[in-house]
Amino acid sequence: MAFITANWNPLGEAFYRKTELYEMSWNLRDGLRDSLVAAAPYGGPIALLREPHRRSPSSRPQLEIYSASGVAIASFPWKSGPVVQLGWTVSDELLCVQEDGSVLIYDLFGSFKRHFSMGQSTKLQVLEAKVFHSPYGTGVAIVTGSSRFTLATNIDELKLRRLPEVPGLQGKPSCWVVLTQDRQTKVLLSNGPELFILDNTSCTAVCPPGLSPQAGNIVHMSVSFSYKYLALFTDTGHLWTGSSHLQEKLSEVDTKKTTTPKQMIWCRRPKSQQPSVVLMWDRLLLVAGVCSDTDPCVLVGELDGVRIVSSTNQELLQEVPLVCQDIFKIASMAPGALLLEAHREYEKSSQKADEYLREIKEQSMLGEAVRQCVEAAGHEYDTNTQKSLLRAASFGKCFLTDFSPDQFVTTCRELRVLNAVRESSVGLPLTHTQFKQMTLQVLIDRLVYRQFYPLAIEICRYLKIPDYQGVSRVLKHWASYEAIARAVCVKVGDSPGVSYSHIAAKAYECGRTELAIKLLDFEARSGEQVPLLLKMKRSQLALSKAVESGDTDLVYTVVSYLKNEMNRGDFFMTLRNQPVALSLYRQFCKLQEQDTLKDLYNQDDDHQELANYYVTASYREKRLESRLSLLQSAVDEYNKAKNEFAAKATEDEMRLLRFQRKLDDEKGAGLLGLSLQATIEALLALGLHKQAEQLYRDFKVPDKRYWWLKLKSLAEKEEWEELEKFSKSKKSPIGYLAFVEVCIKCNNKYEAKKYVSKVAPEQKVKAHLAVSDLEGAADAAIERRNESEMAAVLSRCSASDRLLIDRLNRARTTATKK
Repeated sequence: MAFITANWNPLGEAFYRKTELYEMSWNLRDGLRDSLVAAAPYGGPIALLREPHRRSPSSRPQLEIYSASGVAIASFPWKSGPVVQLGWTVSDELLCVQEDGSVLIYDLFGSFKRHFSMGQSTKLQVLEAKVFHSPYGTGVAIVTGSSRFTLATNIDELKLRRLPEVPGLQGKPSCWVVLTQDRQTKVLLSNGPELFILDNTSCTAVCPPGLSPQAGNIVHMSVSFSYKYLALFTDTGHLWTGSSHLQEKLSEVDTKKTTTPKQMIWCRRPKSQQPSVVLMWDRLLLVAGVCSDTDPCVLVGELDGVRIVSSTNQELLQEVPLVCQDIFKIASMAPGALLLEAHREYEKSSQKADEYLREIKEQSMLGEAVRQCVEAAGHEYDTNTQKSLLRAASFGKCFLTDFSPDQFVTTCRELRVLNAVRESSVGLPLTHTQFKQMTLQVLIDRLVYRQFYPLAIEICRYLKIPDYQGVSRVLKHWASYEAIARAVCVKVGDSPGVSYSHIAAKAYECGRTELAIKLLDFEARSGEQVPLLLKMKRSQLALSKAVESGDTDLVYTVVSYLKNEMNRGDFFMTLRNQPVALSLYRQFCKLQEQDTLKDLYNQDDDHQELANYYVTASYREKRLESRLSLLQSAVDEYNKAKNEFAAKATEDEMRLLRFQRKLDDEKGAGLLGLSLQATIEALLALGLHKQAEQLYRDFKVPDKRYWWLKLKSLAEKEEWEELEKFSKSKKSPIGYLAFVEVCIKCNNKYEAKKYVSKVAPEQKVKAHLAVSDLEGAADAAIERRNESEMAAVLSRCSASDRLLIDRLNRARTTATKK
């Protein structure tokens, strides 16, 4: 017992232990430094991307996939853009989030499956990203260069949500995590000393209860595996733990470390009341201030602990289960501990065995002792400890007459299965708690996915799983068309002159449609894949392949085929699941089929685009009544889309059209269809100043714009008296230099001189020069003592203006001395 408890470390009322899982099979020269690492929970695979920001074409980063024990599964050079984050889905698919917001998905063996984007903008820049698991599936969250968060809670049914802005946030936040609470996914972030929660509609400032005022700024945070608990680390070294709802404080510890940890992961077994968080720095590993390690490593949060992956080995850090504490704790008098000691004495042929048994029987706790030993065996990783506990349980059962053996038998079988999958060659280091949470069926599926078919079959037979759930199901996968297609690929490889599309066509001719589809996955040329898929009536798959190829002509070909083959509703629903194809079809409809475009917008309830469609359509109508009817429809749709500005602008357009029609009927002005500015210009040109004034007031035309329009109109018509009256009507919002320049432009220097005296002092030199009044310009420049203005006047002087030149030079000299 002393050996078993040798690596236990006390923390509060609980004990923690580190169990070595594997000596890693990989051989990493530089360890895990300068690498992007992602390990899947439940003993899942590990993805490693070395120097992810290296962009040299001659030396690309290498993406490597390993089992949990470090056995190489796949490796290939990374040829796409810079990667911000790696993560694993619940079905062990690798997500690679790039800086441009695109997410590439690969299977466990490094084969590309599909991709999607976290935003529509071509200039999207992702600063940070997180892959998380929620009740809805695997999700991705990003923060962009514009300090906005975008969230997708389920990548299989992609719906992007752009969260509200955070006041005062510039760039990325100090730290942030994704929370799943009350069937809603939220983001908790820190911006200096402030803490905010972002949900679908609001940004709310929050404050952790009981956090010391001296704690400082929050620089790191971590949420537990179940999203129930939260840990916050501040720049003064304080570690606060509490509920993720920020309504309850569990503890606050001063770690004495002011540098930000590289990783912070919760280490908490289910139903434990002891809060514990693992923090990792370059050369230190702390469990809320206890336990150290010096090897650079990566922490992987698990259901009941933390996996610590280093370049040489892998360990499991977890809270010792209570039943194990009761049995193995020094001087323990728990029934399980006494039964284990009794069995050890029995093996030594010592009479003390009888004494221990009598003590247990007197307390009527023998059944409980057997149960404790069986339960503790399930929590142990070492096979010798498992055997000792199970033998003790079997020994105790002999003295019970009505004890059910079901738990004992089940635990023995499950441990045998767990020990088999924990082998380094398989690399699934599951604990008994994780196995129960995962379920046996999921374990079988994972073994099949990793192509451990013989082991999966042996487990099914050993546990006597019905054939339709076990062996037959595994054999079906093993001999599946995918396996056959892979076998063909291994034999054919990249042999020149061999086309997988030709092989697939032969398979289709022989009635093996599914095999043909799997073979087409190995065909690199999309132009060869798509026609055969259409021939096989797999039009939706053909559309997906065409979209992945990036060939717009190929996409248009498939879309045209689908349009002829499907009814209208199914066709629209198919396009709805392919955003790229839908966008291309919309572009086609804008040029060729306007009515279809309207149906597309109606199908998607896209009120904004539908309103835009009505506005565009109104300009094609010649009758005013039809145009007004379409614009009214646009107003209704803009209101549904809550675009108040567009709705108001459209209503103003309708008012303008009615005003133009009225003037056309009364004056024959021919104004219908002109813009607001063009209408005012036309009215001024026709001398209809009252009507122009009415438009100016009704549509709240800016004063400067209206004065410019009227000034140009009066000058062009040479109505100089009206122009002078207009200039005196009120203070000009555009100044009086404009009057001078317009008069000069119309070749009337006499009228221009009338306005020179009204020009602002800083523009007087320019006004005098415009009317060729060098003396006046010189006086204004000298009065203002402005060197640049004096130089401008000098540049306009000729040799005959000698006196004026001398005067200006003297003034410049005086201005320079001062």
